[in-house]
Amino acid sequence: MLKLHLIGDLQDLEAGLKLLSHEYKFEESEAGIPLEIQKSLVKDKLSISYDGQKGIIEYTSKNSFFRLLNLWLYQYKKNTTFSVQEKDCFDKTGVMVDASRNAVVSVSGMKLVLNYMAKLGLNLVMLYTEDTYEVKEYPYFGYLRGRYTHEEMKEMDDYAFELGIEMVPCIQTLGHLFNALKYEYANGIKDTSDVVLVGETKTYEFLENLIQSATKPFRSNHIHIGMDEAFGLGTGVYRSKNGIRDSFTIMNEHLEKVIAITKKHGLEAMIWSDMYYRFGSKTGDYYDLESDIPEEVINDIPDVDMVLWDYYHEDEKTYDILLGKHKEMKKKVIFAGGVWTWNGIAPNYGKSFETTKAGLASAKKNGIREVFATLWGDDGGETPILSALPGLQLFADLSYRDEVGEAQMREEFQYNTGYSLKKFMLLNDFDETPGVMENNLNTSAASKFLLWQDPLLGLYDQTVAGLGLGEHYQNLSIQLKELVSKENDLTPLFEFYHTLAVVLSVKAELGIRLKTAYDTDNKDALKNEVEQMKALQRSLNELRIAHRNVWMEYNKPFGWEVLDIRYGGTISRMSTAVDRVTDYLNGKLDEISELKENKLPFSNPYYLGEGTLGRGLYKDMVTPSKLSDV
Repeated sequence: MLKLHLIGDLQDLEAGLKLLSHEYKFEESEAGIPLEIQKSLVKDKLSISYDGQKGIIEYTSKNSFFRLLNLWLYQYKKNTTFSVQEKDCFDKTGVMVDASRNAVVSVSGMKLVLNYMAKLGLNLVMLYTEDTYEVKEYPYFGYLRGRYTHEEMKEMDDYAFELGIEMVPCIQTLGHLFNALKYEYANGIKDTSDVVLVGETKTYEFLENLIQSATKPFRSNHIHIGMDEAFGLGTGVYRSKNGIRDSFTIMNEHLEKVIAITKKHGLEAMIWSDMYYRFGSKTGDYYDLESDIPEEVINDIPDVDMVLWDYYHEDEKTYDILLGKHKEMKKKVIFAGGVWTWNGIAPNYGKSFETTKAGLASAKKNGIREVFATLWGDDGGETPILSALPGLQLFADLSYRDEVGEAQMREEFQYNTGYSLKKFMLLNDFDETPGVMENNLNTSAASKFLLWQDPLLGLYDQTVAGLGLGEHYQNLSIQLKELVSKENDLTPLFEFYHTLAVVLSVKAELGIRLKTAYDTDNKDALKNEVEQMKALQRSLNELRIAHRNVWMEYNKPFGWEVLDIRYGGTISRMSTAVDRVTDYLNGKLDEISELKENKLPFSNPYYLGEGTLGRGLYKDMVTPSKLSDV
């Protein structure tokens, strides 16, 4: 093992070094290579060097030290001498971890994420919890949802602190509170099903308890109080009590009261900017480049930082315009990009890379000093969080460099994770399939809808017919098998995705084969598909277990029940399909009504577009009937 003699004032760094010792794989010894650790006197001067005898690391902050140490070790492994410079492009750069879409990252899972963040030099983690944190005054708040206890949040914050990472609570204080407001205790503080009732004393008692509970375990005096997409604001109970009032006035009155609470507790607050930015758009579009926010609106906005969330555009100019218009609101502007862990059941690296490059280039140009990448988990948190690693490395590297070379990123990623970036990027091929544009910029999600769609109803069958997706996933499964044998933190991730590719190699075109065989009265082909479906039932259960394994590796168990139900439904429908086709072949049925239907291409304008096969929520993929409703 490499021996290093670290020289310098290490008092602030020792605890973090101990936490990351298994990551860096070196032994501290006075007989080792001298490595001098120096605090830089220049704000953004970061450098590493080795002259063949002695090494130097010149850093500015804890987090930059851990990044530079990682880079020093990487450079030492490949070069006899070296000298590398980087710079702090931002004061804060990090990630937002979504713990509100069923997948609540466990404490051990969070420590794993923090380890990777530290090696990359990220210094901010936003913990997005709508109702998944403990509020002792409201026992039903986050009930059976895997909510974090005060002690768990403190443990994560302590760990992050030693790595130079600020952990910031990211909560909701207006909308996005459906799960929190669905219980009886919320009567009297609820406007609509997911928006609190503005103006009520009980509402602000509730919110103050939330704010205190969310912030008390953390060192940071910052808090993200949400307030995005509260489209039902003032339209429910509020309207019956107060009549019709314009949403800007209601929003402002509410924000003033919440900011008064945060100031009372010594907190600096930020909000998602969309509700205010939309006031300047004639169509209410958040990304309206013609938006003109009235001066009177700007002057009346309470004292709060504005977070622009945009992970949709690939052109720098769009970000320039949006950031410029945000700066006109006379507040500190923070930029939130994204690593697309919410595309479906697999990550979308093409979209992530293109939006990250454009967004961060614009942020630098426009003097934005705080940025973070969101890791949303829309529709059940199906995509494992550590699938984000390629996107996180690019985001981090662009936070310290003007640009990132492809070869450089490949080599450093291999060193950081033990995996070839090219191999890791195979996960992108689950959705960037034949029929999809390069980089999947319009966010096709074939792997999700092909996994969950019904074998007899086949809502997407006409959309994917003729594309050869079965062969595509068969080839993908062969390539992914090479990654399964490794034994490390990411092994469960690749075991899951390999099994998914195996299932999709058969299931992707199952409905098409069934329909063709039925329409041509090919009994032999139907018999063959019955055997395929029986085997698929077993494969789907193997996939369920592999998915469960990776879930439990990184997340709390709560929320997994939703995916168990989805897998159970898929396996059960396969059983029904076997029985119905078998009964038809045995003469018990004169026809199979589901297969007799003329199948149409999937139609949903919100989820379709050029260069995409479509995407959607689970409920839209499995049935055209009501899944659950009155």
